[in-house]
Amino acid sequence: MFSPQGPSLRELGVQALSSVERGYDLLAPKFDHTPFRTSESIVGATANALAGLGPFDRGLDVCCGTGAGMRVLSSLCQGRITGVDFSAGMLAQARSAYPDARWVRADARALPFTEDADLAVSFGAFGHFLPAERPALFEGIYRALRPGGLFTFAIAAPPPLTSVWHWATLGFDVVMRVRNAVWRPPFVMYYHTSPVPALCDELTAVGFTATTVDLTDLGRYRDGSPRYRLILARKPPTDPL
Repeated sequence: MFSPQGPSLRELGVQALSSVERGYDLLAPKFDHTPFRTSESIVGATANALAGLGPFDRGLDVCCGTGAGMRVLSSLCQGRITGVDFSAGMLAQARSAYPDARWVRADARALPFTEDADLAVSFGAFGHFLPAERPALFEGIYRALRPGGLFTFAIAAPPPLTSVWHWATLGFDVVMRVRNAVWRPPFVMYYHTSPVPALCDELTAVGFTATTVDLTDLGRYRDGSPRYRLILARKPPTDPL
C-alpha cells in the first residue's frame, strides 16, 4: 500500500492486531514510505517557527520513531541530540539515518533523563497516549529539561465538521475503540483525544507556561483558522534568589 516500498495490506493488518510496540517494530523498515511519518512540511515549519527562540544546546526528540524530529534538533541545537522511543525497530532505522546522535530505548511515560536538554520536540505521538497517561509523559519531559528549557510540538487543528477528514478520523477512532474492546493487546491510536485546550491545561499543571502559535506556512481552512498550531511549553528558569 501507499507506494511500492510501503507495507502491504496484510502487513498493516498484522501490525494493527499487535501491541503498539510490536506493531511499530514490524512497520519500522517501511515506515518512512507511509503517510504515518511526519511530513517534511510540518518538520520544516516547526524548525522555522523555533529559529528565533534559541539558542539551544542539547536537544531531545520524544517518541522519535525513525527520526523525523532530528531535522529540527540538528538545525537548532549546538550540542548533543538524543532520540528516545520504545520500539527497537524504529530506533534501528533512526540510528542508520543519524549515526552521530544518541539513541535511548525507553517508555516515554517514564523518561530516564534529568535536566538533560534545552529543547524537546515530539512529532505525531500524542494519539498513542490516553488522556490519563499524558500527565506522566509531560512530567517526564519537564524533568528532562533544564531550567528555561522549551518543549514544543505541532498539532493539527480540528478540521471543520463539514470536512471529509473530520468524519474519516472520527470513524477511525470508533473502529479503534471497538478493536481495543474485543482484542488484546490494545493498539492505542486516536485522533480526537488531544484537543489543544486540554493539552495546554495539562502542561500548565506540571509547571510549564504553555502558549500556541499558528503555523501559517501550513495553510488555513476556508474559515481562516490554521490547519496546524505549534504548542510552546516553557519550563521556568531557576529562581535567582
